[in-house]
Amino acid sequence: MVPGVLTLMQLGRLHPDEVYQYLEPANWRAFGYGILAWEWQPQGGLRNWAIPGLFAWLLKLCAALGIDDPWKRRAVLEVPQAALNVWMLYAAWRLAARRVNEHVARWAIPMAGLYMPVLTFAGRTLGESFSAAFLVIGLELLDREDTPKGKEALAAGAVLGLSVVARYGSAAAVLGAMLLLLARRRFRAFGLATAGGLAVAAALGALDYATWGAPFHSLRQYLDFNVFSGKAAAQFGQDPYTIYLPYLAMLAPWVWLGIPKRPSGIFVAAGLAYLAAIFFTAHKEVRFIYPAMVMLSVGAVGASLEVLSKRGLGLTAAATAASLTFFFFETPLKPDRPEQFRLTARAWPEATGFFIIPEGTWGAGGYFWLGKNIPWFTCDFPQQFAPAVQDARFNRAINIDNHYDAELTASGFQILQRDGRAKLWGR
Repeated sequence: MVPGVLTLMQLGRLHPDEVYQYLEPANWRAFGYGILAWEWQPQGGLRNWAIPGLFAWLLKLCAALGIDDPWKRRAVLEVPQAALNVWMLYAAWRLAARRVNEHVARWAIPMAGLYMPVLTFAGRTLGESFSAAFLVIGLELLDREDTPKGKEALAAGAVLGLSVVARYGSAAAVLGAMLLLLARRRFRAFGLATAGGLAVAAALGALDYATWGAPFHSLRQYLDFNVFSGKAAAQFGQDPYTIYLPYLAMLAPWVWLGIPKRPSGIFVAAGLAYLAAIFFTAHKEVRFIYPAMVMLSVGAVGASLEVLSKRGLGLTAAATAASLTFFFFETPLKPDRPEQFRLTARAWPEATGFFIIPEGTWGAGGYFWLGKNIPWFTCDFPQQFAPAVQDARFNRAINIDNHYDAELTASGFQILQRDGRAKLWGR
């Protein structure tokens, strides 16, 4: 719950995809307007409609209930993600309870839940956020080697399938986990997990057929763009694997205590397979490492508590608090533009036309955060908004770091609210 509350208090975004791969497509599907990024255009088609489709249904429900405020609508969208994160923490507890007693295992909940990357990512509408939670849940189910029942493995396969639906790149982690099952000769678990995953795959194929006109259209387009053609690296650039190394140093501090006690093998196998995939993929982004950080950290939580529980409550509490360490440092794993997003949401009730200066389209909150279908744009210079101020519809604006205060004042705007570096103007 804490990541969701933190997200709603902060707003902002970790990456443009948070808005333009989930919130805007959902808004477009629910109400018929919104900015569709190239991935959602017919010539792109790299994304599936599973999560945006769910969000669209929830937005229609909001409209039916008279919930028009974009901030409140965002809170409604947070409910299923918060439930998913509670399930993830329950999985962390179950994992730890197999190494220590259930009472001590309760510490796994704050240890995982207060881990800085979880706080900053888990409430965000990013593929990595959804996928990491599904991975933890599915891997914990597969970790139950001593259970005589097969339903856990079947459910694990389905949940791991959902992790891939949420983010196709997570298939590498699933492959690592499945290969470990084979290496350990857990053939029955492998077969049942495969069956669960195939059921989800069939649903994905049907969804793509209904929305894109061909089974597995989005998956095939994703693989072509990101894996086989080299288009991703050509369009977005490529970086050396070293960009990820500082973030491996940001694994939860208590992880290193658990290494001598052998963390969960299925989590380690999945985490290392995923790391290998992103290390060797040409196009790299810092956010891609989040699922690996979560898998490797949560996978060690039981082993870490086995060590800590023998050294007293104080050290266990200190290790839990240490999960927060990196929260107090500025890193690319923390959201930016929080003031701008908050003021955009506050412009909603009276805005009939809106612009932000200086900003680009992908840095803005889109139609979702405006909460209505009104004219709006982003710009960098006064001459770009000069024509708009002749249009009476444009009655709200945001500027950052006092850019062009004089020009806005001369155009009849007055400061309505201040929030950090940003100001909301109106006329």
